[in-house]
Amino acid sequence: MAPFHNILKLSLVAHLASTVSATLNIAAVLAWIEHVPLLVTTQDFYPASSQPPVLINGGVAELVSNDTIDLAANAETQAVRGFAKNDSLRIIWNVASVAYRLVVNTHALTADGTRNITTLADLRGKKIGTIVGASAGYFVEALLKTAGLNHDDYEIVVSGICHEAPCGNRTFPALFARGEIDAFGVWEPTVELGIQALPADQTKVFQDKKVYREIYNLHSTKEKLEKPEKRKEIVGFLKNLIQAQSVFEYSPEKVYERTSNAVNISVPLLEKVWRIHDWSGGLPADLLDVLEVEDEYIARLDGREPNTREKLKEMIDTSVMEEALEQLRAERANEWF
Repeated sequence: MAPFHNILKLSLVAHLASTVSATLNIAAVLAWIEHVPLLVTTQDFYPASSQPPVLINGGVAELVSNDTIDLAANAETQAVRGFAKNDSLRIIWNVASVAYRLVVNTHALTADGTRNITTLADLRGKKIGTIVGASAGYFVEALLKTAGLNHDDYEIVVSGICHEAPCGNRTFPALFARGEIDAFGVWEPTVELGIQALPADQTKVFQDKKVYREIYNLHSTKEKLEKPEKRKEIVGFLKNLIQAQSVFEYSPEKVYERTSNAVNISVPLLEKVWRIHDWSGGLPADLLDVLEVEDEYIARLDGREPNTREKLKEMIDTSVMEEALEQLRAERANEWF
């Protein structure tokens, strides 16, 4: 990752605007922290005279079904689902990686009623909150599998997320506080609010990024990338996004307030969960491994056969990243003369 970091650090020195006149439409869930670098890119890295990209609420599902969408950001679980429907889908960059957390009420009794919950294995027979078919659902299943628990060894409870206390009656933190679920795992800051919902000595957090981290990627399609003018716009956007992400990674205090306003999360809460997010970018070396194992999970839920590893490999396109990074290197070299 060192070459990416070197380029990202340099981008703090010069806040450059792209010369590309953008007409891009980008789909992302606008309520999630992970999407905000896209927003900052559109606001800060395009000249006032240009047309910046337009963000719409959505994700990969919109990209693969709507030709007016050029880019989409989503977790890798939704990428494999989208690829099964439209194999022109391509992953071109990692916007954020997030090591999800599972919070447990340690005062809940184990299945045999003999003691409190202290280990993942103790969750056998318990009620666990998550969102099936999403990144959170895969995370919970994968984490509990490390303790020898299969998905039929516990009861899944699906509920809602929360961005700020007091949380709604049917959100995960509220259910957790009332003892209606014994643990839950989903994206932030909902888990942090669950941790805060009970006394510190009554909760335990499990987290293992080797088992699961959300890989929140930027996607396009083969057809979009084969159109010269559209590709030029996409490469220009990615070049600007790389610069925006450097601020998130190295000077987050500059974007706390805007992130807070964009997703309705208070700055103090945002600061607590910020470093769970990795904004360093690139394309993870293990991305194909992750896609392969997660496609099995999604395929089981969707009632289809998993794609082969060779087929999934088609989804990863490094060429856009390479072009964007080369343009940044050339701009940096020109600044020194």
